[in-house]
Amino acid sequence: MPEVKHPDFEISVIIPTYNRSGFLLEAIRSVLDQDYWTGRGAWEFVVVDDGSTDDTAEAVRAFEDRVAYVRQPHSGVSAARNLGLRLTRGEFVAFLDSDDLWEPGKITRQMRFMEEQPEAVVVCSEETWIRNGVFVNPRRKHRKYSGWVFDRFLPLCLLSLSSALFRRKVFEEIGAFDEDLPVCEDYDLGIRLARRHPVYYLPEALIIKRGGHADQLSREYWGMDRFRVSALEKALALDLTPEQNRLVKEELTRKCRILINGFHKRGKIAEAKPYEDLLRRYGTDPGSKPSISQPRDGDG
Repeated sequence: MPEVKHPDFEISVIIPTYNRSGFLLEAIRSVLDQDYWTGRGAWEFVVVDDGSTDDTAEAVRAFEDRVAYVRQPHSGVSAARNLGLRLTRGEFVAFLDSDDLWEPGKITRQMRFMEEQPEAVVVCSEETWIRNGVFVNPRRKHRKYSGWVFDRFLPLCLLSLSSALFRRKVFEEIGAFDEDLPVCEDYDLGIRLARRHPVYYLPEALIIKRGGHADQLSREYWGMDRFRVSALEKALALDLTPEQNRLVKEELTRKCRILINGFHKRGKIAEAKPYEDLLRRYGTDPGSKPSISQPRDGDG
């Protein structure tokens, strides 16, 4: 039997960032202010700069005794997170988007859960949402569920990466982030995760999500369901149970119809064709023409 080697660090914290030096300073402080670090095991903290052109490097330099800084050519958030995974060694991994914040007790609460539930590979938490400086209530479709939630993860992304604490070993099992997806990479990871493991959520709001700013990726890329369809089609190549396979095909069909309806409304018939082809391949009624109707909670 091979020798078990203990990791050098208990927890690895990874912040990917791109041109957000103002937000980043607050995000870093929210990590350093975690009460868990006092008197506990070794931890490491890396900021992965995805080719920023602002003063990100200078901002991180103020914390250089406690924060490692790595820069890569601009390659996207998935590549930045994956680089962070390759460079770190902690048994547990926590990500934080550079525009989000951790509450001071986040890591303490989640590590307590992990100690009590040694079979758990991930635990997330509720969130406080701030948009343009104003508190907002999440919509009902964003409600979090705990346990075996594969079906809940298919309509839209419910994996909150900034709130998640992972056991590193799960990435060796399910793979890392898909660098071919410019957005919805968390949705893709969530599907691969939830098909094999329960995803646990704590009811406390342990992070603050800040939205509404112009550089959010969800604003940069229109038609987010395009990328969710790609993730769903990719999921069909996984070793799914018959029930999981059925659920994925149903959601893929629904999202294809939403996209086809949108393209037809705008007279973009050629753009609709790839999704019509997917309907023929996976849909329950490939021969029927999609009706023009309002989508059910399309993006989010």
